[in-house]
Amino acid sequence: MNAVDLQKLSYAYGSVHAVEDITLSVAAGEVVAILGPNGAGKSTMLLMLLGLLPPRTGSVRLFGGSPQAAAAAGRIGAMPQAGGLLPRSTVGDLLTFLHRVYAHPMPVAEALDLADLTALAGRTVEKLSGGQAQRLRFAMAVIGRPDLLVLDEPTAALDVESRHAFWAAMRAYAGQGRTVLFSTHYLEEADANADRIVVLDRGRVLADGTAAEVKRRVEVRTVSVTNLEQDYSVLPGVVAFVVKDGRAVLTSTDSDATVLALAEAGLLRDLEVAGAGLEEAYLALTRLEA
Repeated sequence: MNAVDLQKLSYAYGSVHAVEDITLSVAAGEVVAILGPNGAGKSTMLLMLLGLLPPRTGSVRLFGGSPQAAAAAGRIGAMPQAGGLLPRSTVGDLLTFLHRVYAHPMPVAEALDLADLTALAGRTVEKLSGGQAQRLRFAMAVIGRPDLLVLDEPTAALDVESRHAFWAAMRAYAGQGRTVLFSTHYLEEADANADRIVVLDRGRVLADGTAAEVKRRVEVRTVSVTNLEQDYSVLPGVVAFVVKDGRAVLTSTDSDATVLALAEAGLLRDLEVAGAGLEEAYLALTRLEA
């Protein structure tokens, strides 16, 4: 039985179609990353998956039943981007309350340790930094030991060290056979931690597969040269470029045409051409769809 089954799911805010005819299944035990630019429909899809937003068309099934039934059975844990913290409550109070709600919760001390909050158990939520508050939301999501964990931009407020610690905890949790579905703008996190990647844009699925399969989904390469402070975006094939360490790194869907144009413009300095990473493939997919 799949953990998640979405069939022909659609939703619109007035005349704006946020999600259009999405069909998606997630097997139990999978870790799936949802990628897409702002406005792609990621959060709307997750809200419908959690039963918090009724779909205009289509259906949502979690473990063969409704989202409401899965939630009532304590099988879902959700971590929103913001909100969800009761004012004037301490970290320990919130987790103790949730511990009493679930049938088979993890000990409060375990949840505190997993989210690196043990030293902050007596602190009120108003005194938490953005990263600390995000770690508390994570602890609140996992304390019930849910079979399905849904995370919306879980590391948005975390520093680099905290992000590494978060994903170490997440891999340990997923390693127990739990299903994890997360959205993120950090493509390196998706590449490193997801078994499978789904790319959304304009409410539709553009790609679905392993990171390697998504990279092969488009004919894209990176072309880099010594930066001469030019507008490389006008060159044929180029869908994006950045300047790193004095070099212009161009994402191109036609590397031959890009290199030829660089040569004709006298911009060919210390050329390097390489296969695309996930970020370049993602940029190509979403830019080509625009």
